[in-house]
Amino acid sequence: MKKEDSRHLAVFIYGLSGSGSERRTLTLAHAFATRGHKVDLVVACSQGPLYRELSPLVRLVALDHRWRCLPWAAMNKSRWALASVAALASYLRHEQPDVVLSAANHVNDAALWARYLARARTRLAVRVSNHLSPSAVHTQSKKLFRPQLAGRFYPWADAIIAVSDGVADDVARVTSLPRERITTIYNPVVTPELQEKARAALDHPWFAPGSPPVVLGVGRLATQKDFSTLLRAFGLVRAVRKARLIILGEGKERPELEALTRGLDIASDVALPGFTPNPFPYMARASLLVLSSAWEGLPGVLIEAMACGCPVVSTDCPSGPAEILDGGTYGPLVPVGDDTALAKAILSVLETPPDSERLRTQAAQFSVDRATDRYLQVLLELSGLPKC
Repeated sequence: MKKEDSRHLAVFIYGLSGSGSERRTLTLAHAFATRGHKVDLVVACSQGPLYRELSPLVRLVALDHRWRCLPWAAMNKSRWALASVAALASYLRHEQPDVVLSAANHVNDAALWARYLARARTRLAVRVSNHLSPSAVHTQSKKLFRPQLAGRFYPWADAIIAVSDGVADDVARVTSLPRERITTIYNPVVTPELQEKARAALDHPWFAPGSPPVVLGVGRLATQKDFSTLLRAFGLVRAVRKARLIILGEGKERPELEALTRGLDIASDVALPGFTPNPFPYMARASLLVLSSAWEGLPGVLIEAMACGCPVVSTDCPSGPAEILDGGTYGPLVPVGDDTALAKAILSVLETPPDSERLRTQAAQFSVDRATDRYLQVLLELSGLPKC
């Protein structure tokens, strides 16, 4: 890249807590920097386990340096993002990056307000990482106003990027913006490091030769992931054949899920080991990964599992699974909350697993290089450079 074509790009995210959107953001920031751009990763909270995964090519700008940040796991992300508006506006006035990419729903409003208050010439793209519409998610009170805020403020953005066509369609409905104003760019999920991490040693007795097949779930123990339906489905599977279930993740629903395993009398065949920084060795060795979510944006765990050659089953939730699996071509899609249909799909795939190489080929559509190309097309055009 010619020096004159290099741009100062800022990527804004809540923090480094380990969520999927934050992992994808770190991947993008590093990819932009390797393409020759000056990249700032701007965070509302600098605490969290992803701190050690920061790229040395990316400058970390912590907006929480003026106050004591609460433990990352206990925070309300949207409130902390809004609390950082003044600090973000100050950053924009002093640093004047060419373009800011606001990388998730819970920080987009803060980024839009900060740019407005800063009166900066910086261009702003917002990335919509999940559904805005209350009809697509459980209507917790804290999310009821998000569609109204989006409808009011998203038109301020210079570009709107959605992680799936389903999310893009939802943004258009909520904001009444023309659908053509919203660009779909799939997440940078498949990285060169993924395969290396998948080859890491895994010392777990359930993967010993001759052991029953292991069904895997990965995600926060939260309402969105609907692991209670997965547990009920696994109970139906366990009544038919020997199998084991591992759910990697942590969250406030752990007590309820543990109680459900006891109530279903499957506790001896279910493990909830908590948050695991590297889930890929599990994916590479599991017989099947199940996504039981009630809603998603673009579920990266499905793509990651397929990249590891692991068969998958998913709910047909809004949105992303149907796009990833090509309407069920690469793995069964079942109705949300239907444990009977989910159990039937699990049994079917365990009995007749798909070809691993075919899954890897489909997952390659979601590579970091492809996503980086698409993002830079949008961001560089905003900055005044022609599309690459």
